[in-house]
Amino acid sequence: MTALRFHWRLPPGGERPDVWFPSAADPEKMALPDIEARVEFCRLAEQSGIDSTLTMFGYNAPDPMLLATALALRTERLTFMVAYRPGLISPTLFVQQVNTFSALTQGRISLNIVAGHSQKEQGYYGDFLAHDERYARAEEFLSVTRALWRRNGGGCSLDGKYYKIADGQVSTPFVSAERGSPEIFVGGSSPQAQQLALRYGTCWLLLGDAPEAIREQVKTARAGGVEVGMRFSIIVRPTREEAVRAAYEMVRGADTSFVERRFAQGGDSVSMRAMLARPRDEEGAWLTPYLWKGAVASHGVSAVALVGGPSEIASALLEYKSLGVSQFILSGWPNTETLATFSREVLPLVRKGERRG
Repeated sequence: MTALRFHWRLPPGGERPDVWFPSAADPEKMALPDIEARVEFCRLAEQSGIDSTLTMFGYNAPDPMLLATALALRTERLTFMVAYRPGLISPTLFVQQVNTFSALTQGRISLNIVAGHSQKEQGYYGDFLAHDERYARAEEFLSVTRALWRRNGGGCSLDGKYYKIADGQVSTPFVSAERGSPEIFVGGSSPQAQQLALRYGTCWLLLGDAPEAIREQVKTARAGGVEVGMRFSIIVRPTREEAVRAAYEMVRGADTSFVERRFAQGGDSVSMRAMLARPRDEEGAWLTPYLWKGAVASHGVSAVALVGGPSEIASALLEYKSLGVSQFILSGWPNTETLATFSREVLPLVRKGERRG
């Protein structure tokens, strides 16, 4: 099996060590590009064995395509995983944007396709489709993008429910020495997300969960020729005891109102609802001895965390690999410090374990 691949969440503007998203009292910092700080972070990621950084999509963040373009032009090797929600622009225009990005950066772009987690937020963009319809539209969207990439930008027509494309053309090609189109990471755990990943994705991206909880999903995806990736946060300290103390200290007295407003109230994402509905008591927060969801209520649904010393974190990642998981999107608190620690102390142990087989 090939070596595990690691990606990292690009920190939003104004991120603090103790809060996943900046509080509503400071929205401007989150919404501004903050280029210099992010360039510094991306250059660290390049030096740390990270494949790509994930840009977030949302009304309270800069446009991910424009932000990633600016960062890519200031870096050399790093790929940018651009989050996008189908339905907000024409799929033909989207391919034109992606291909232009690839021409500027020699193909350093991949895509994180998500259908959206909140009808309220989708309405900000003029989109009022319900959960299942958003996935149906995403199928049409990706069918057009795939046809344009496979046909080198020409001759794609579709008479669908959501899109009508007449002989679509994009002259700017997708430029890459390795691929004819970007890798596509499809996020979500619903049956609709699984179907979308199997039909159009290169990787099905799941929120962090215990190995036994995802075993069958991984089998299904791998049997369909699709890789599986996981979203985790990391709390790593010299020892497990120190990491557990740091985890508990991080959420002591933490404000849960931002996550409640953004994800719980009116959200219709299956995976996010399931994660937020799980027990929040101290015992129920530990899904395994190394996997902790105690920060989800205050830091967001992607805050399911691998907690431990470097050896425990490395062993956990290798356990997921043994199931068939091949990629991870990681983050931590503080994000830059965690990235540096991961690169210095955890990643070498992972590679050593992979060599042992």
